[in-house]
Amino acid sequence: MQTILFDLDVYPYQTDFMGHVNNTVYIQWMEVGRVKLLEAVAMPTHEIAQRGFAPVLVQTHINYKSPLYLGDRPQVELWLSELRGASAVMQFRFHNDQQVLVAEGQQTGLFVNTQTMRPKRLTAEEEALFTAYLEPISD
Repeated sequence: MQTILFDLDVYPYQTDFMGHVNNTVYIQWMEVGRVKLLEAVAMPTHEIAQRGFAPVLVQTHINYKSPLYLGDRPQVELWLSELRGASAVMQFRFHNDQQVLVAEGQQTGLFVNTQTMRPKRLTAEEEALFTAYLEPISD
């Protein structure tokens, strides 16, 4: 299984009155990850609508373990734990400079037909593009 791995910078506008990265920034970083995943599977966001469908989010969960601060350089890791026809579950891990896990989360996304806004099942070929990043969670 492959993962999407990337580093980020923390900017002053991303911190809150307590001096640490605001909770909502993690959701923005998850969006960066989703864009990188789509690029990795040859479905960049600026081209995906030409295929007649679009990814939409239906759920986000984040567990915050430790804060990040201005000057930190977080690393984000992303992979898929589920891929089912029209939906996918993405797993995220956020680490600090010392590789300590500071947050983890998941998002559930759904592919929808851009004309009808109804769920759109991926073709076998489209689904195959994502399988390199799939690591099902075992019970």
